[in-house]
Amino acid sequence: MTIVAVIAIGIAARKSQVAETPEVLACRPTPIDRKGFNPKAVIPYGLTTGHIYAAMKEFVDFIGFINQQLNTKSIPRLETMLMPANFSSMVGEFMNASIPKYCKTLAKNKYHNGHPDLIPVGKFPGDAAQHAGEGIEIKGSRYLKGWQGHNPEDTWLMVFVFDGGRPSDEAKGVKPKPFKFVMVAGAELKKRDWLFAGRSETSRRTITASVTKSGYQKMMANWIYRAPELGKDEA
Repeated sequence: MTIVAVIAIGIAARKSQVAETPEVLACRPTPIDRKGFNPKAVIPYGLTTGHIYAAMKEFVDFIGFINQQLNTKSIPRLETMLMPANFSSMVGEFMNASIPKYCKTLAKNKYHNGHPDLIPVGKFPGDAAQHAGEGIEIKGSRYLKGWQGHNPEDTWLMVFVFDGGRPSDEAKGVKPKPFKFVMVAGAELKKRDWLFAGRSETSRRTITASVTKSGYQKMMANWIYRAPELGKDEA
């Protein structure tokens, strides 16, 4: 082997070591495991686990592309720039927009702040309804329980649980980690499955309602996706 070849190999090795930093690795989201879907999950309105997988994969591709592009400019990953609540909302909104691309029986509710997020195609004028009374409400969350909404309502709720970085990670010494979907669960909830928190007259906090133990049990009994590392008794 020539000296030039040895030098070239050394340079390539150093470049590889520099490129594969924890931050660079964190820009590559964890792929979704097709085997993690529950074939027994009951999902309404013609929505299937195949449709959900396609939408989840689209988000994984999206966040991977965005974060890798940001990294080329030494800009932090998107999930470490946005406030946690805003990023969770973005995950939910992305799924609201993506699912109808694959499931042709559901449409994104075009009414501003309409409920629920996804409604049956063609059921309401312009696919817009303030209170449709049917459809699927979508939430993105970092938590395996304690899910919240704005009001206690009868609704079919589907939660996309994920793990990823936070803006506070660097200050707390938390190492960079890639985005990954951890779990998806869904079920038809009734008003009694929510606990209304409300707010005081002086509070500026958003009015919230939390899924109770009964609602949580309904959703976990109908889990849709579990990441391989999530044990059956962990959630």
